Formats: sequence, C-alpha cells, structure tokens
Amino acid sequence: MGANMVRRLERAGIECVAYDVAEAAVDAIEAEGVAGARTPEQVVAALTPPRHIWLMVPAAFVGSTVDTFAALLQPGDCIVDGGNSWYRDDVDRSAPLAERGIHYLDVGTSGGIHGLERGYCLMVGGDDAAVVARMAPVFDALAPGADAVERTPGRNGAPAPPERGWLHCGPSGAGHFVKMVHNGIEYGLMAAYAEGLNVLAKAGIGMESHAKDAETAPLTHPEYYRYDLDLASITELWRRGSVVASWLLDLTATALHADPELSGFAGQVSDSGEGRWTLHAAIDEGVPVPTLSSALWDRFYSRDRGDVAHKVLSAMRAGFGGHAEVKEKQS
Repeated sequence: MGANMVRRLERAGIECVAYDVAEAAVDAIEAEGVAGARTPEQVVAALTPPRHIWLMVPAAFVGSTVDTFAALLQPGDCIVDGGNSWYRDDVDRSAPLAERGIHYLDVGTSGGIHGLERGYCLMVGGDDAAVVARMAPVFDALAPGADAVERTPGRNGAPAPPERGWLHCGPSGAGHFVKMVHNGIEYGLMAAYAEGLNVLAKAGIGMESHAKDAETAPLTHPEYYRYDLDLASITELWRRGSVVASWLLDLTATALHADPELSGFAGQVSDSGEGRWTLHAAIDEGVPVPTLSSALWDRFYSRDRGDVAHKVLSAMRAGFGGHAEVKEKQS
C-alpha cells in the first residue's frame, strides 16, 4: 500500500524517497525511477527541511519506527502515521514530539490495494492546522478528487477538502478515531452481505434428505426451500439499481464470478484491531452498537475461538437430556 502511495505521489509530481526494511522492496521501486534509501538516516539526509516522514507500517511497529525517525529529525519536521493505529497512541505520541518541535499527524487511510488508481480516502488528525495546510498538496494528490463521485446536491462553489477525498477531522487522534469507526462500520457491512448470501446459498435445503430423530429440528415445509440460486448472478444483478449496491458488493461479485464456490478461502476472517477499538469507544461513550459488535464476534467464531463454548453447550445438552452430537452434512 505504501509503495502504491509513492507511485501516486510521483505521478502527481511530488518527489519521494522510499524506504522499507526489506531491501527488495526498495530495489523494486527504484527500478521505476523513484529515489530509494536503505536506512532511516539515508531517508532523512535525502529530504530538504521541513521534512515529512509518512509511515505505512503495522500498528505494532509504529511506536518503534516513530522513535527511530524522531531521533533524526529537527524542529519543524513532521511525522505522519498513515497506518491503522489506535487513536489513543496518537494522543500519547504527539505530545512529547511537540515538545521537541516535531509535528505529528495521524492519517487514517482507506483505499487498500486499489488506491493507486482509485485514490485514497484520508482522515487527518493533528493539532497544528498550519501543518495540515502545508500537507494539503500531498493529501490532494493521494485522494480520489472531486470528480470521483457525483457532487452532493446543495454543495456549491469550489470543492471543499472532504469533496476532494480528505478531511482534517480534529486534533491528534481524530483521524485514526474516524478511521477506526469507518472500519467498524466496514465489519458490519461485510457481515450483512455475508449473512444474506449465506441465506441464499442454503435456500435449497428443502431438496435435501433430512434425518428424523430427537436431535434434528424438522423442516416442516421443505416445499418452500427448493431454490438453487446463483450467487454470482445475484450479486451481479444487485450492482445495478439496487439500494445495497457498493464497492464491497462489486468486490463480492468479482470474487463469486471467478470462483462461485469460493474454494480458495477457508472462511477464517482476521481482524486487525479497528473493530475491537470501535467497541471499546462505544462502551466508554455508552453507545449501543449491536450490529458492529455482532460482526466482530462472528470473526472470532470464524477462527474457532468459540470452540470451548460450543463444546460446553454440547456437554450440557448431553448432561441434562442425554443428547448426542449430530454431525451435519456440509452442502
């Protein structure tokens, strides 16, 4: 993702110095004509003050990376964390950096592997509006631009930053706070599509044979569930004129067209933290988020993190009623 951001900036005429702990990645970007560096010291030496160091690293490595670069910078320089860090870490990091005259921006960055062509939605946090203004050309180059979508009715005049694809959301932590909730919503949207498509996928249950025993809930009206539905075609259909159309649906339709059975996936869904942090904030705020929390729990279940709970349920049923586990046929 960082490499594609460099490519997009270079296309806009903004020169970059690319650095990665993996030298092969630097070699690859240099082959495209971008200046590369092998050490943080080389990065800093190659930039003209005031320097802007944009980090795109996993949250677990942000703290150490900030410390490494901060030791090499001087007052007026700026560190930008564009990864998915917890917003509280931004608040904690920005204050000691400010005491040394080093600016710190947290920029929630959405766009993934398609951002090079589509652009990146940027949610900016930072205490110094002047530094944000200084970075505006960079944000404009990375963002999709005002022409990416049809203008909202009632908006007039020159497109404001959010219409161009970026926004200074507030002081330190605000950018990652907004991105955190953005990703929490993403969990919920993804879960809604996944659950709905699962209902469609199982709509032929009435054509299957069913055991008749005390452990199996009977299907009383199998005649109502005799549909062999084409999920690839349905998702393609929904992309056109439906109120549930979205980029997530576009990606789903593409995946189902390429592999209708999704045989390349095991169904173990990771979470990188934002959903958990969204729930943390909701609890602190006393805000109900049943949909978002359910989506996170389902990701835990997908990784067999509910295995003990399910065994306990089976054990209790066996204990009070002598119920034996029944292995359901997978369709």
